Amino acid sequence: MHFNFRFTAVETLWTLNFAAMLVLLVVLLGRERIRRFPIFTSSIVLIGLNMLAQNLLAHRLAPLVSTTMFLVLADLGVMIALLLAIELARRAFSTARWPAWVAGSLILLGGATAVMVFWGQWPAAKTVFDRSTLGHLRLMQLIEEKGDMFNEVLAVELFALVVVAGRLFKTGWRSHTQQILAGVSATSAMVIIERVIWQAMTHNMPRTREGYNHMIDLQSDLLNANSMVLLAAMIWWIVCLWVDEPGTTPVAAGGDAPANTAADTPERWLENPSDTGAAPGA
Repeated sequence: MHFNFRFTAVETLWTLNFAAMLVLLVVLLGRERIRRFPIFTSSIVLIGLNMLAQNLLAHRLAPLVSTTMFLVLADLGVMIALLLAIELARRAFSTARWPAWVAGSLILLGGATAVMVFWGQWPAAKTVFDRSTLGHLRLMQLIEEKGDMFNEVLAVELFALVVVAGRLFKTGWRSHTQQILAGVSATSAMVIIERVIWQAMTHNMPRTREGYNHMIDLQSDLLNANSMVLLAAMIWWIVCLWVDEPGTTPVAAGGDAPANTAADTPERWLENPSDTGAAPGA
């Protein structure tokens, strides 16, 4: 018996990713994780919105309208990704004192900024700040490219810091914060690897048809690999967020409630900041 499987690899990965995203949103809602991780939930919703827009609207709108819409979504994604890093850092290091927060923030932001500044070329200022529609689109594209790079490096750095110092602040491997950050850093690391490989390939542009076709095939393989890593991260988040954290008891609606009211939890710190030297800006 011969099965005619009409879906391509791209279509299959898109369908699996979108289905996994819907399941993840159900878990976030049903297990009441949205209250604890609102920015993470917003980032998942934005991913789904972007996937739908690319699949349904990309080829049905005028080029200018389509480009503007996707650049707006991309810039919004940059802001949400930065807020997500702040959300996870606050929860991972909720008991850290001001000197530790300042030192850690300077190290992480300094490293991400250095990569953003020195990796890749910057366009001429007159083309970016040109007071025209094309100039505005170039500025939005620059924010997307450099902002994504900054957030990707920041996510990997933050995960490395949590792995090294998380236990000192009671953020173990079974905490939802570190599990979410593991998935975020994995997808970010994959994008960084994709950037490195693609930059190496485009450094010497092929001069033959075979070389050009090979480069296009490699780009497709990298995009598929990126989608596979995202799918794995979605499944990881579904499983981890379904299970309650150690030291918590399920509440009636299905969420987590602290088994005790220790002073080092973010919720307790918000109620009584004088109890600990907790994180700034909470």
